[in-house]
Amino acid sequence: MSIEKVRLFLEEQGYDGVLLRRRNNFSWITGGNTNYIVQTMEAGVADWIITREQAYLVTSKMEERRIVEEECADLSFSFEVLSDDWYKPAEDLIESVTAGLRMAADMPYGDWDVVDEVLGKYRSILSADERELYRNLCQKAAKAVEETCREIEPGQTEKEIEAHLAAKILAGGMSIQVLLVATDERIYRYRHPIPTQKKLERHAMIVICAEEAGLVANVTRLVYFGEQPEELRQHSAAVARIDSVMNHATKVGATAGEVIQAGIAEYDKQGFPEDWKLLHQGGLTGFNSREFLANPDTPNKIVVNQAYAWNPSLPGVKSEDTVLLTEEGLEFMTYTDEWVYQEVEVEGVTYVRNAVLVR
Repeated sequence: MSIEKVRLFLEEQGYDGVLLRRRNNFSWITGGNTNYIVQTMEAGVADWIITREQAYLVTSKMEERRIVEEECADLSFSFEVLSDDWYKPAEDLIESVTAGLRMAADMPYGDWDVVDEVLGKYRSILSADERELYRNLCQKAAKAVEETCREIEPGQTEKEIEAHLAAKILAGGMSIQVLLVATDERIYRYRHPIPTQKKLERHAMIVICAEEAGLVANVTRLVYFGEQPEELRQHSAAVARIDSVMNHATKVGATAGEVIQAGIAEYDKQGFPEDWKLLHQGGLTGFNSREFLANPDTPNKIVVNQAYAWNPSLPGVKSEDTVLLTEEGLEFMTYTDEWVYQEVEVEGVTYVRNAVLVR
């Protein structure tokens, strides 16, 4: 259970308790439930105080009934509800059960230590139930992107393509953390493009970071209308190789920095030695779209049951999927077997990577 991981954190880090206000931590603690009203805020409308022996749900009387009945009805642990009127500060409730304790928090609160980065090390090792939820999410998110690529038409604006995908994501029970669309020359000009009113001519890149149960699936796909230019085909093959090398390096005991170093070396071999600097290359994922963005010096060790999303890019192309490191090896959770693929061999291992869909 996640609450046991929180209490392990308390024991190992020497705290008496922790205040959890972030939306993803609420989902983590409750097995995938939610506490938010405003979707663009990191904090929700109900907090957890977890001590070594007690659990407290802190909210307002305005929110209490729904949160208790719909989000906390079947939890595996007991808890006490602390609530007051919506116009009264939650700080009084929090202080009533934490006075004299050595406390930490997942976001700034008074003079307490902010420990979300450390919590991420515990949160990122996914339980069996979390892994199953994640697999289901990744399949839904990837299929929504791939269906969108098959359904859009030249002449649609990037904003219309965004809306097309957003409808699928929301109808599928997911929410949107990131939705990027670029078409034609904008794919070459900007590695991190938000949608505009530009109309699609031939070439589109669609990116989603879709959230459900606190977990985040990360997917990129590309589509081209007409005969694919040779340069685009070559870039697609090169970025698939960089991606495969990075995923091949994602092994238990390696560091995230070593994965980035392997990717940088392959960028150089492919003739693009500086392109890794034009977009972050990804990192640890799970209950955040990225728990951290890895760089060549990142010391974090890779462990089993963690998920990663690497996203190398070259002019006109990008490769991004969400992978899980299992006891049996690497699992591409966003692989649907319904796309167009290219095979890449790295040290005797064949990786089936995404190609550009030609329509």
